[in-house]
Amino acid sequence: MKIRSLAKINLGLEVVGRRPDGYHEIRTLFQTIDFSDVLEFELQETSEISLSGDTNSILWDDRNLVYQAAQLLKRTYSVRRGVSIRVAKAIPAGRGLGGGSSNAAMTLYALNKLWDLGLSQRELIDAGAKLGADVPFFLEGGLCFGQGRGDLIRALPDLPCLHCVLVLPDHHVSTTEVYARLRLTSPDKDSKISQFLTEGEIGLLEKLENRLEETVFSLYPRLKEYKDFFFESEAVLSLMSGSGSAVFGLFRDREKAEKALAGLRSRTEALLVETLSRERYWKRATAGV
Repeated sequence: MKIRSLAKINLGLEVVGRRPDGYHEIRTLFQTIDFSDVLEFELQETSEISLSGDTNSILWDDRNLVYQAAQLLKRTYSVRRGVSIRVAKAIPAGRGLGGGSSNAAMTLYALNKLWDLGLSQRELIDAGAKLGADVPFFLEGGLCFGQGRGDLIRALPDLPCLHCVLVLPDHHVSTTEVYARLRLTSPDKDSKISQFLTEGEIGLLEKLENRLEETVFSLYPRLKEYKDFFFESEAVLSLMSGSGSAVFGLFRDREKAEKALAGLRSRTEALLVETLSRERYWKRATAGV
């Protein structure tokens, strides 16, 4: 079985405060985009879980979320058969695009079918929350509101398809370091995400913000230059995704997106993709399964 594991961007991210468990309480808007890894699964007669991938910078052992997802299902439901998993990576790690979390979510989805476990979407989401804060989102897809650690997900009506120019800097950003450096202020009464949820207007996109940007931009000023470039190129919205380092610009008009992409190619790695509705997300992920 082969399945695509798609990336996400954050259309907004607000840090509400620090939780008793040491994590931060956030509000965010997750959005899937058409940029993916490919996972291949093959059942084994032995009981072993075998994991490999084509990127040397990633650990392909029991510290990997894919392995942990398979082991979680195997242990919880006393699965006797093993599986061989091969990952072809395109989504770079440490860029705020959720590649590892997406891989784990699609592993849960695929092994639920291969091992004939019969788990519901709700059960898979609950299992995903044990693996990482972003994993539940990838078992829903489309546009979602996330809160708590980002693991409490509510599906939202999909936005019209938007063209997304994605900048992929050649360095990753440590999420742990960003949150450690983050200076929390008093809760903002004027939450742009809350306003978007209440009014639901696409025109409100341009008001959304990522509250981690100030911290990350102080460490990597070049990232702000990309954001400024996108706004100069008439993007509807430009933000850093998650804790970075990827920066995106969203465009209604494909010609403007292509022009922005052309202006970036001599400066950094960039690509043009689309946002995906929930229906298109699942069709894209499972095409050929």
